[in-house]
Amino acid sequence: MAIYFFYGEEDFNIEKEVEKLKKTLDKNFLEMSFKTYDNPKFPELISILRTQPMMFGKMLIVINCLSYFSKTFEDKEMKEIISALENNNESLDIVFIAQLPRDEGKKLDTRKKLFKTLAKYNTKEFQLIPSYKTAELEDWLKKNAKSKGLKMTSDALTAMIIQIGNNLRQLDTEMDKLQLMAYPNELVTADMVKEICISNEDLFAFSDYLMEGQKDKALKEYRKLLDKKYCLEIVSTLQTMVRRWIILKAKASVYSPFELSKLTGQHEYVVKLTIQKLKKTSLKDLVKLKKNITEAEYRIKSGLSQNPEAEVENAFFR
Repeated sequence: MAIYFFYGEEDFNIEKEVEKLKKTLDKNFLEMSFKTYDNPKFPELISILRTQPMMFGKMLIVINCLSYFSKTFEDKEMKEIISALENNNESLDIVFIAQLPRDEGKKLDTRKKLFKTLAKYNTKEFQLIPSYKTAELEDWLKKNAKSKGLKMTSDALTAMIIQIGNNLRQLDTEMDKLQLMAYPNELVTADMVKEICISNEDLFAFSDYLMEGQKDKALKEYRKLLDKKYCLEIVSTLQTMVRRWIILKAKASVYSPFELSKLTGQHEYVVKLTIQKLKKTSLKDLVKLKKNITEAEYRIKSGLSQNPEAEVENAFFR
C-alpha cells in the first residue's frame, strides 16, 4: 500500500499524478478499483481507509479533503485516522488531495495535526508557475509539446505564454488543437498560435466594444470567438480574465506592474497592456459583467438553458 498527499493550486498537475497512479490498475476492473470521495464525514472516512480490496487486485482511492483543513479533528478521531493509515491494506493506495483555489493566495494550515500526519507519507505540493517565470513555463511547454510529438519555435512559446498565460490545463487544451492544425507536420509556429488560440487581444476587442455600448460590433467579435471555441470555454476564459481585470482596475494605483503580475499570475507585459486598455472601463461595469457571466455559466451547466450561445449573449448585453 501507499499513502499520497497532494496539495496546491495547480489542479492540472495534480490530476496528471493521479492519472499515473490509475495506470497501475487493471483496466478490466477500473470501475471497481478506482473510487473518489469528496470530504467524507469522519465515520465514512474511517470506513474508506479500512477498505479491503476485492479479488480484482490493487485498488486506488482518491479523497478530496480540502474542507478538513477548515476544521479540527478531535484527538480521538486523529488517533483512529493515524491507526487506519498505519494499518492500511497492502493492495490499497490512497491519495488525499487538498485542491486550493487558483490565484487566491490561500495556503493550508501546516500546524494542523492532519497536515503533519499526511506529510509523513508521499507528499507533494503543486504550485502554480507564475507567468513572470517565463523560463519555467517555456520548459513545461516544450515537455508537453514533446509528449504530443510536437516541436515549438521560440516565438511560438512566447506567443502562447503572452496569449494564454500560466493556466496549464488551458495550455494543454490549446496544444491539442495546435497538434491537429500542424498535422502531418511536427512544428508549431507563432502564426499558428495566433490563428487558433484565443488571446487577450481577442477578448479585449470584444470587451472594448461591449463596454462602449457598441453592441453590434461586440456581437460580431463574440461570434468570431465562437469560431475558435465553444461558448462555455469562452465564458470560462473570460471569467478568469474579468476577475484579473477587476483586480488590476482596483489596484493599479497602489501596486507596481511587477507586483500586479505576481498578484494576478500574468506576464508583466500583459499587465501593462491591460491597465492601459481598462482606462475607459469602470470597475462597476466589470463587476456587473462578471456577475452576469457567472449566472449564465451556472444556468448552462445546471441544464436550465436550452440555448447556451444565446444565454451567453444575453449575459453580455444585459
